[in-house]
Amino acid sequence: MKQSGYRTTFHIYLIFFLSLLGTLIAVCCLFAMLITATNPNGKNVRSDQPKIFTQEFSEYIVFVNDSPKIKQTGLDLLQETHVGLQILDAAGNEVYAYQKPDNAQGYYSNTDLLRLYQTGHFNNTSPEGMTAFIGVITENEKDYAYILYFPMNIQKVTMYLNGERFAGGKNVIIFVIGILLVIVLFLGLGYGLLVTKAISRLSASIRDISGRCYLPAKEKGAFRDLIKSLNELDGEVRASDRLREKTETMRREWISNITHDLKTPLSPIKGYAEILCDDTEKTIPQCRRYAEIMLKNAAYMENLIDDLKLTWQLENDMLPINRQEQNIVRFLRELSIDILNRPEYEERTIAFQCSENMTDETVILSFDKKLFTRTFQNLIINAFVHGGKDTEVTVQISVSDCWLNINLSDNGKGMSAEETDRLFDRYYRGTNTESKSEGTGLGLAIAKSIIELHGGTISVTSSPGAGTAFLIRFPVCQN
Repeated sequence: MKQSGYRTTFHIYLIFFLSLLGTLIAVCCLFAMLITATNPNGKNVRSDQPKIFTQEFSEYIVFVNDSPKIKQTGLDLLQETHVGLQILDAAGNEVYAYQKPDNAQGYYSNTDLLRLYQTGHFNNTSPEGMTAFIGVITENEKDYAYILYFPMNIQKVTMYLNGERFAGGKNVIIFVIGILLVIVLFLGLGYGLLVTKAISRLSASIRDISGRCYLPAKEKGAFRDLIKSLNELDGEVRASDRLREKTETMRREWISNITHDLKTPLSPIKGYAEILCDDTEKTIPQCRRYAEIMLKNAAYMENLIDDLKLTWQLENDMLPINRQEQNIVRFLRELSIDILNRPEYEERTIAFQCSENMTDETVILSFDKKLFTRTFQNLIINAFVHGGKDTEVTVQISVSDCWLNINLSDNGKGMSAEETDRLFDRYYRGTNTESKSEGTGLGLAIAKSIIELHGGTISVTSSPGAGTAFLIRFPVCQN
C-alpha cells in the first residue's frame, strides 16, 4: 500500500514537472535569442563576444622601447570590426590610441576606470550604441590598461544582454510563462478531478472491505497498484476472519472443556468432604482413602491453573527464565528415573540411548531446569497417557552439524495427519486419550513455546498404529 501511494504521488507531480520543464526550455530559448548582439556589418554575435575579444586582444599588443605598439594583424582586426583602442599607463594617461571615439578622455582616474569597467561607458556623453571593455597587460613590471570601444549596444549586467531586445523580449517571456502556467493550472485541475474520483472509489472500496462486502476490482489504470493492494488486503481480512472464527470456536470448546474439567474434580472433593462431615463414625483407613482422593483431584486442579498461568505468561512474554549451563544427558536421565518412580508409571519402560561420540563438553546446554522439567515431563507422560499400558518410550540423544538432537519416540497408537497438524495448537486435546481428565489442551503448546524460547525447534511425525516421534533440536555451536 505504501509503494502504491508513492506511485500515485509520482503521477500527480509528473505533469507539473513536465510543464515546468517546458516553461524553462521556452525561457532558455528566448533568453538565448536575447543574449545576441549585432555588429555594424549586420552579423549576429553572442553578447559576451566583446568580453572574449578584449581578453584575447592582449596577444596583439607589443612593446618597443617601453612604448606599446599594435601588430599589423591587430590593426587589421580593429579596422575590420570598427573597434577603437586606447592604451593607458599606470597613472591613467593615454600612451596609445587607434580609432578611439572623439569624446574619449586622454586621462582616466581610478574612479573613471572603475565606472567604465562596471557600466561600459567612459562618460555621460558616450556615443549611442558604443560600449567599452577594459583589459590589463604587464610589461617590465609595469601595468598598462587598454580600452576597446565596441560599436554595439550592449548593456553590461550579470550577462551581457542586448538592452533593446531584452526590453522587448521580457514581455514575451512573461506572456509565454503566463500561458504555460494557465496550461499547467488546467492540466492540474483536470488531473485533480480524475484523482479525486479515483480516490473516492478507493475510499468506497475500503469501506466495503471493512463491511465485508468488497468485490475484487480489475487491476488497471494509474492506481492499479493501490487496487492490487486492496484486493490483497481483502483476502487477508477474510483469512483473518476465518482464523478468528476458528480460534473462537476452539476457545469456546476449550472453555467448555475446562469448565467440565474443573467441575469433575470438584464433585468428588465436595462429595467426600460431605461424607467426612457426617455424624457417623469413620475409620481411619476410610478417612485416609477419602483424603487421598480429595488430594488427587485438588492436585489436578492445581496443575490446570498452573497451565493457564504459564500460557498467559508465554503469550505476553512475561515468563522469567533462569538459564544455567547444565549437562542435558544427565538431566534427561534423572527426569526419566523420577517419572518411573511414580506409582502410576512404575511398570512402564523408558529406553535411554546416547551417541558414543558424545562427551561431557558436547552435551552442555544453557537452559532453565524448571521449565525443561515441565516440557520433557509433559512429552513423556503424554506418550504414556495416550499410548496405552504397553507403551514404551525411547529417548535418543545425538549431536550433528552443531545441533543437539533429542528424539522422543514411542510405540503407541499414533495419530492421524489431522491430529498431527493441530497437536501444538493451544486448547487442542487429542482424541486418543484414555483419561480425559489428564489433559488440559495446553501442555504441548506450552512445551513448544518453552523450547522455542530456548532457541530450539520441535517437530512431530506419527501415523495410526506406528507410534509417535518428537524431534527436539538446539544449536550447540558458538558463532
